Amino acid sequence: MQAPLWRDRTFGTYWVAQSLSAAGDSFAYLAVPLLVLQATGSVAQMGLLTAVAGAASVAAGVFGGVLVDRYDRRTLMIVADLTRLVLYGLVPLAWLAAGPQVWLLFVVLPICEAAGMVFQVAAVTAVRNLVDRDRLTEANGRLQATYAAAAVLGPLLAGVVSARFGPSTAIAANAASFALSAAGLWMIRLRPAPADGVAAVARERPLAEFLAGARFLWRQPVLRALTILLSVFIFLTYGFVDVLIYHVTHDLGGSEGTVGTVLGLAALGTVAGALLVAPLRRRRGFGATWIGAHAICGFAVAGVGIATSVPAVTALTAVYLCCLSVGGICSMSLRQEITPDHLLGRVTSAFWSTHYALGPAGAVVLTWAAARFGVAAVTLAAGAGCLLVAVGGLFSPVRRAGSEPAAAQVGLRAAPAGGTATG
Repeated sequence: MQAPLWRDRTFGTYWVAQSLSAAGDSFAYLAVPLLVLQATGSVAQMGLLTAVAGAASVAAGVFGGVLVDRYDRRTLMIVADLTRLVLYGLVPLAWLAAGPQVWLLFVVLPICEAAGMVFQVAAVTAVRNLVDRDRLTEANGRLQATYAAAAVLGPLLAGVVSARFGPSTAIAANAASFALSAAGLWMIRLRPAPADGVAAVARERPLAEFLAGARFLWRQPVLRALTILLSVFIFLTYGFVDVLIYHVTHDLGGSEGTVGTVLGLAALGTVAGALLVAPLRRRRGFGATWIGAHAICGFAVAGVGIATSVPAVTALTAVYLCCLSVGGICSMSLRQEITPDHLLGRVTSAFWSTHYALGPAGAVVLTWAAARFGVAAVTLAAGAGCLLVAVGGLFSPVRRAGSEPAAAQVGLRAAPAGGTATG
């Protein structure tokens, strides 16, 4: 019988460090939109900043996977943490010295999002170097559950800090969290990459290496279908938090503290989803779990905009985050299982670059439409679109997916030394 994951010292250190970092991230998650709303009063400006930052993240994804497959994953994560520590630290200093500087957010946030993309690609691939293949879904579930648990307290504190000291102080707390994450990563060593039965891949131009990951992604039927469906889903939901904050403050008359409470309590849904995903996938299979989760997301998104009380918005957002967690962990674990280690960074990068490509445009459209037509109309339309994504899964290879470990072995045998594979 395998020992519990929490008794693995290396995994435990990684787990704690990233949970502390997630708690800090939740400060920025709330404080950045509040900074923009406080300075401009415009939900469209919130959406524009989200779009610019998202575009930078997508661009970073093109080379992020190449870096992760070329260089030490732990070192890249530490560098990304230190970069964000310095840049986020500039925001409260500028606010203190010269007052609101919204233009600075349009400089700092895109760079931080680009660094964050590199970090996330490395973090996903690093899980393969922390646990055995048969424990990937469990490890991902534990990590996501703890991230979410930390994120419950984060928005609550961020709301209190923002109301009492201003959102810029909450940004300072986020900056400090990256120092804790970097320190934790410094204390661990990742396992050597497992043998994939392929020779070391000669370095090519970064674009050629990125395309090797993209080809593998496109030639795997389930991964291809997931990428297409999730690209549509992200277009519909990328600006959801901006719209939610606008709805609570503008339509329901909530304060900054109210927003923090809503996001903090709703994050319990992410905890629940992360704990439920492994047993759900074992009992129902990948396809039914993924499709069901995204269908429920659609109903929850539609309900948020027509909810007329803060408790109802909180409950529906918790349902949305729960199902988002279930679907996200399922698809992430599937990619880790199917993809050979020497391609994992590039496949993850290609997936996220494609997946998020429509997100920035979606954020602009969603927030503009919320200001123009009202939150209720926008969330009803977005929710209906999410339901169509789930229906699309019924008519794709996603519905039949259920033997991921076997598929992984097919993927490994199919991967030639040149770094590509057939589906």
